[in-house]
Amino acid sequence: MKDDEKILLAHGGGGEMTTQLVRDVILVGLGDTATGSLDDSVVLQVQGRIAFTTDSFVVKPLFFPGGDVGRLAVCGTVNDLAMRGAKPIAISLGIIIEEGLLVSTFRKIVSSIAAAAREAEIKIATGDTKVVERGSADGIFINTSGIGEIADGVEISLGGARAGDVVIVSGAVGNHAIAVLAQREGLAFETTVESDAAPLNHMTSALVSEIGNGVHVLNDPTRGGLAMSLNTIAAASGVAIEIDERAVPVDSAVAFAAEMLGLDVLTLANEGKLVAIVKDGNEAKALAVLAAAGARPAVIGRVKSGGGVTIRVSGGGTRILEIPYGEDAPRIC
Repeated sequence: MKDDEKILLAHGGGGEMTTQLVRDVILVGLGDTATGSLDDSVVLQVQGRIAFTTDSFVVKPLFFPGGDVGRLAVCGTVNDLAMRGAKPIAISLGIIIEEGLLVSTFRKIVSSIAAAAREAEIKIATGDTKVVERGSADGIFINTSGIGEIADGVEISLGGARAGDVVIVSGAVGNHAIAVLAQREGLAFETTVESDAAPLNHMTSALVSEIGNGVHVLNDPTRGGLAMSLNTIAAASGVAIEIDERAVPVDSAVAFAAEMLGLDVLTLANEGKLVAIVKDGNEAKALAVLAAAGARPAVIGRVKSGGGVTIRVSGGGTRILEIPYGEDAPRIC
């Protein structure tokens, strides 16, 4: 297929044109990250416990500084598996294309999917392609599901936090949401803000390997940001969490943009950061492991008895860090 061709409804009809799209664009673009099989299902050899997840990606615009919808689709599903301490094995790729999308645009997205899969060292095991009428899909929607293996003895979940635990974030928050919003709205800043979209499975694997059951909770603060992540953990674990606003890393350009747009940076989505809650005494090793993996981690708080999430503000005193009521920045992942 030629790059200047447009994808038609017939490309999703299951006939020869669908075969061309799959063979000439998808399989070629995925390269060695695809299993190569065109069967309707794939057979995988796994051992032990299995983690399973699914997610859909409807970001607008499709491309933004630091990433695109294809990279998000891989990273988002890989990271959901990694947050249970699982080693990702394979993901599925369900693609809904709007009629009229240029083949060249689709090739770029598939290439990005392949690059992210190589980075995460995961296979695209199976998939499906559909084409819908113009105006139905904003270019392309992607659904990915994934499975991963959980080693014996690894017990990481949202309900694992205990009083006395230490709360760590792996780096500056809010970059992804601001990168997408800036691209969508045509905003320009002195410093370009790039999405942090990245697979985190190598980072979580290192944490589990080095600290073992000293890692109680892992969570990626995507929609709703750090505020949603911490409140979800507190509710699931039946604990209180207190963080220090001054300890939360935020890049200056992100802080400026959030203030200009009237957004709370603690509620903005991230696609390449994690929250790790570790047993007291393990924080130094956790920080070292994360730093060795290329992160800029920081201890931001502690787990306490009680309930809810509070934040010590820079001006003194504390306030409740509430769950975001709605979505300040829609269509960012």
